[in-house]
Amino acid sequence: MTDAYIYDAVRTPRGKSRKGSLVGARPVELAATVLRALRDRNQLDTALIDDVILGCVEPVKEQGGNIARIAALVAEYDQTVPGVQINRFCASGLVATNFAAAQVMSGQADFSVGGGVESMTRVPMGSSSGAWAADPQVASQTRFVPQGISADLLATLYGYSRGDLDALAVRSQDRAIAAQAAGRFDRSLVPVCDQNGVPLLERDEYIRPGTTIDSLAKLKPAFHKLGHDYGFDAVALQRYPQLERIEHLHHAGNSSGIVDGAAAVLVGSREAGERAGLTPRARIRAFADIGSEPTIMLTGPADAAEKALKRAGMAASDVDLWEINEAFAAVVLRFAEVLELDHDRVNVNGGAIALGHPLGATGAMILGTLLDEMERRDLSVGCAALCIGAGMGTATIIERIDA
Repeated sequence: MTDAYIYDAVRTPRGKSRKGSLVGARPVELAATVLRALRDRNQLDTALIDDVILGCVEPVKEQGGNIARIAALVAEYDQTVPGVQINRFCASGLVATNFAAAQVMSGQADFSVGGGVESMTRVPMGSSSGAWAADPQVASQTRFVPQGISADLLATLYGYSRGDLDALAVRSQDRAIAAQAAGRFDRSLVPVCDQNGVPLLERDEYIRPGTTIDSLAKLKPAFHKLGHDYGFDAVALQRYPQLERIEHLHHAGNSSGIVDGAAAVLVGSREAGERAGLTPRARIRAFADIGSEPTIMLTGPADAAEKALKRAGMAASDVDLWEINEAFAAVVLRFAEVLELDHDRVNVNGGAIALGHPLGATGAMILGTLLDEMERRDLSVGCAALCIGAGMGTATIIERIDA
């Protein structure tokens, strides 16, 4: 089997949804922006690319109609380059990159691009609906609850307090602020410009300086009404009858931010890179996807990481740096607890609580952030993982070439 290498990883800044700088940016243009950046930064003949695979969680309206292929055309890639969009909910961007790697590993591609795009402003969450939430029979059979209820269920089941969750959220903000000030995101960032080439956004704008435990303590739980008034607590307790009640502890400050953005990762074989005059930055050692209990929904990342580690012949102690998507604070706490991780090696530049979570793009974004920081610290092995709606998890292990 052929090894798959990461040659470059780029992303747009994350723009605040609805009131931010990217509200006027069409999703196809966000995706085209990162595709152009891969081409231009690497002086790459796009005719060498065998596929463009983009994750998109709400693939309807402006994001429908196979946005991957259309974005490649808008970016003026060679017309021979096909494209496909995929949806594994919040892990879509990482899964798309893993699919690109699988094409290379199997010998069916020399270069593939993986990544994702989501304009949560222009195509809001839930736009594509679906049987899981919208069909009463399916929802009842699968014990469907909104993800915020799952987060509070997770915190209740494993005994995380409001103080625990808020402390992690403050740490995420502090780390993201420090990383942005030190320019640690700069290598991967590409600005989003208007049709005249004027930058609309050049840096992440969701970060909230001045966030403290005291300021977060003033925020009301976000999912109490869904649980009590709409009956979702009762549904969750049918699955977890050992609990007396669900404590509602998550709020806007310790949950991921709603933002817009896109990301792309160039993956290829060693031979293809040599022919194109490119130097690989990392090798994709292993990746894994798993299914988990769908009501609690958010416990999958640790199992996916363990599955990927087994495939790589590694243990958690072999990993130098971790990126786990901060969908909710409880997700990170549980992930670190299961794998017995020191938080000094987890999300060292902050996460989605501070930076935001552009659904289909986040997986590719955190992979690029991970690689950049591994290079900055001269570390060897990293792992990126995400929780996923309907109870799933995805993880990818990468190893630097020159470490």
